[in-house]
Amino acid sequence: MTAYSGPMLDAFTHFMPAEYLRRVFALLTNRDFEKRIRSLPMLHDLDRRIEMMSRWPGYQQVLSLAQPSADNLCGPEDSPALARIGNDGLAEIVRRHPDRFPAFVASLPLNNVPEALKEFERVVRELGASGVQIDTHVQGAPLDDPQYFCLFEKAVELDVPIWLHPHRGNRPPDYPREEKSRYEIWQVLGWPYETSVAMARLVFSGVLTRLPALKIVTHHLGAMIPFLEGRIGGLWDQIGSKSADEDLSYIPEMLGCRPVDAFRRFYGDTAVGGSSSSIRCGLDFFGDEHVVFATDCPFDPEGGAVLIRDTIAAIHRLGLPLDVQRKIFHGNTARLLKLPVAA
Repeated sequence: MTAYSGPMLDAFTHFMPAEYLRRVFALLTNRDFEKRIRSLPMLHDLDRRIEMMSRWPGYQQVLSLAQPSADNLCGPEDSPALARIGNDGLAEIVRRHPDRFPAFVASLPLNNVPEALKEFERVVRELGASGVQIDTHVQGAPLDDPQYFCLFEKAVELDVPIWLHPHRGNRPPDYPREEKSRYEIWQVLGWPYETSVAMARLVFSGVLTRLPALKIVTHHLGAMIPFLEGRIGGLWDQIGSKSADEDLSYIPEMLGCRPVDAFRRFYGDTAVGGSSSSIRCGLDFFGDEHVVFATDCPFDPEGGAVLIRDTIAAIHRLGLPLDVQRKIFHGNTARLLKLPVAA
């Protein structure tokens, strides 16, 4: 099978503009995050980032801010200003380097919903943001909390997708008798769990049903959902049979389909560390129209180069038809972001 060699649009990459980074370091109290940021110069050194990217002709990135987000660093009075600084910084990079970074995804101060709505309008209408990135919860509140529904409505009104990024620190612990999650389990296993839970809450609360035009790109290829398709299918076909304190029997009728099939409305990215098996699983679940090429650059020891190389190779190893490869590497993301689709 022919390996695709055309333009590649990396849908989920992270960067921290200089002024935003300065403000973040001044506010950080979590030393784990600070250590992580300082160990990755390509997270904030634009020249080195561009030099690394040039190894792959036709390779471009969609930029988003790295964690921690403004609403996890500041109270509701200060988070809007910090989010604006980060978004302005990304917009400036896209303006200066459109050949490398044709689009960016903005962040919102979710702990201040009225200001988040204002920033949503500003970044799309004034800065040209192609979407927004939100965490899987807002300081412990689920995304299906009624106060956040207006943000999903705004995404539909502005016709832009939402990038769903997992968020979890080393607390809560993995076991109730301990104080924190150990061995970095909170990230390696905790983040996929957080994504899967957020997806389930958006499905069963009816957010996706009420907003059929809503587009959400899930990081790490839908996390646990594709791999657990059989378990999800069988057990959630029986939803409500194990709950004595609430009536969930209305859910299948509300969804209008099997619960497992409602999850196929999400998009998934290929940021799974270069695993062909994981990408195959995600493709089987979401279909080739709902999988987008992404690497999670720059989070590897070489500042993203390993993830880019390995993800490209993993997709090529699948031996997919050329038209399917073209969709994954460029077409699906370009359509989501309303960018020209490569011939």
